[in-house]
Amino acid sequence: MGGWKEIVFAVNGRGAYGRLRHERGVHRVQRVPVTESQGRIHTSAATIAVLPEAEGIDVQLDLGDCEIQTFKSSGAGGQHVQKNDTAVRVRHVPTGIVVACQNERSQHQNKEQALRILRSRLLDLEITRRHQEEAAARREQVKSGDRSDKIRTFNFPQDRLTDHRIGLTLHHLPAILQGNLDELLEALARAEHQQKLAEVAAGRPNATGN
Repeated sequence: MGGWKEIVFAVNGRGAYGRLRHERGVHRVQRVPVTESQGRIHTSAATIAVLPEAEGIDVQLDLGDCEIQTFKSSGAGGQHVQKNDTAVRVRHVPTGIVVACQNERSQHQNKEQALRILRSRLLDLEITRRHQEEAAARREQVKSGDRSDKIRTFNFPQDRLTDHRIGLTLHHLPAILQGNLDELLEALARAEHQQKLAEVAAGRPNATGN
């Protein structure tokens, strides 16, 4: 019958992540497929991950974190290049990345080029780190994808949606599937708010100071 194995899309709008992050997890679907001649209910599951879009990465390079050394260039380049300490080696102490440059005739030019290369490598390192964090967050959200991890059930024969985290049941699946999620999202937001208030109250010292 075809279908989709994976869909990735972006939702833009003020507060979009805060509103939709409760959708992450395993969604169980109970339905009678059109190919089912005996009318039996089939159960399947879809896993959903909700991640905030990464901000633009701006690499701030602190020269205080760098060890800069100069040395004589080797190879072709003329007497001026080879007799003076025009080559530059930069070591970024926090990461251990080392960049050496001797392509230019002046020490200043080599230093600027080495720092540009270092910034590029730090940017690549940061992008890799963020990708790893996003992948780990996604794996944690969808877990095994097993139905036992379900957060919600869509039961089509009963026209019923049940969110198992807050015990909420709604009975208008067609409207929900058309995107009318406000009642559900607001109930989840209220439940989260109440839970946070309860946690704060539980951690508050009593009148005796204990």
